[in-house]
This record gives sequence, structure tokens and C-alpha cells, in this order.
Amino acid sequence: MREIVLDTETTGFEPAEGHRLVEIGAVELINHVPTGRTYHQYINPERSMPAEAFVVHGLGDDFLRDKPRFSEVAQAFLDFIGAEARLVIHNASFDMKFLNAELSWARMPEIPMDRALDTLAIARRRFPGSPATLDALCRRFAIDNSAREKHGALLDSELLAEVYLELTGGRQPDFALAAAPERGGPNPVDPTWRPVPRTAPLARRITEAELEAHRAFVSTLGEGAIWHRFSD
Repeated sequence: MREIVLDTETTGFEPAEGHRLVEIGAVELINHVPTGRTYHQYINPERSMPAEAFVVHGLGDDFLRDKPRFSEVAQAFLDFIGAEARLVIHNASFDMKFLNAELSWARMPEIPMDRALDTLAIARRRFPGSPATLDALCRRFAIDNSAREKHGALLDSELLAEVYLELTGGRQPDFALAAAPERGGPNPVDPTWRPVPRTAPLARRITEAELEAHRAFVSTLGEGAIWHRFSD
């Protein structure tokens, strides 16, 4: 299962008021395991950055002026998220309305809302009445967010990926059966991987004395004992 943990930064709160995207960050997960593939892009919003947004993001007009416009990077972004991967987003309705507004302005297909999984909604269901911001969830799950001095889309996506795995049952919900390739496990990016039989049986790890003691115990269970099927 492929998922994209995603975050955006914007000049304000409403695209209908002329606010635009200034940054997109995304992290790829396969079977809940980060693959190391990420997407990160600063964007020229083609408008000035409000002072309050500059305080939050630390991105000013001078920095963004030579960055590409959204229409110039839209296809690369769509290629990264693909057509079917679930999009894991904190407060998904906010990011999705900006992404789809930008795609609409670029005359490109919008992203169906049902592709988005909202971690804010999950957190509120699990911890009703408790703070559910990204910072609050990092504190709850003892995730180090000390580098988050200002909002940044890629860093926030990386933190959200950790929060998401905790919200859905722990950082290794599949008990590490889909180990990352660098750990010697199957490659989670390769959907054709299948386990194969061992070429040679594993060596025994019990002694002959332990085997004899087991045989003696099984002999006291009667002829119908299931262990007789497996004794050698």
C-alpha cells in the first residue's frame, strides 16, 4: 500500500481571497514504511507574502521571487503522488482546497477529496477534548520536533509521518514484515516480491538430550497424542 504524507504552506487561509501556495512537502510510505523518497518544492505565489505569513513560515518575497510558479511544477507534483496513493494530511480540507485551486488555475485535473486521509480528524476521535495540533501530537508520542522553529512543509511532512504511524497503531504496525531494503528485508517498493522456500533447512538449535527428554514426555501422553505425528 502506497501512501503520501503531505503538507503545504500558503500566503493565507483562503484561495478565494487570492492566497496561494508557497511550499509543498511530501514523504512516501509503502506499507507504513518510509521509503526515503520525498518531494519538496518552493513556489513563487505571484503575490506579496503578508507579514503574518512571513512570521509563521520565514519565507519572504525576496526568497520566493526566483522560484517556479505552481503551473511549472504541477506535473512533477502529480507524478510524485501518483493516481492512486492515499494522501495523509493534517487538516486535509485546508491543503486540498489550496492544491485543487492551484490545479484549477493551471487548468489541470483536480485531486478527488476522497483520496485524502485527515490525521486531525483521527486524532480528535482518539483523544477527544485534547489538543490535536502537530506539535501537541509530537509531544504526546515523544517525537522530537525541536527543529520546527518555523513551519516548513517537508519537515512537517516527516513529523506527520511519524505521528500518523503512532495514530494508526505504532511506528511498525506490520511488525516490520515489510522491512526497508537497507535492513536486508524485501524491497517495499517492489510489488512483485514474494517469499521463496529455503534452499537448505535451518540447523537444529536443541541438544540430543533435550530431544530425548521430549520423546520421553510424549510417550506418557498415549498413542493418540498429536505430538507423535511430528516426532522423529
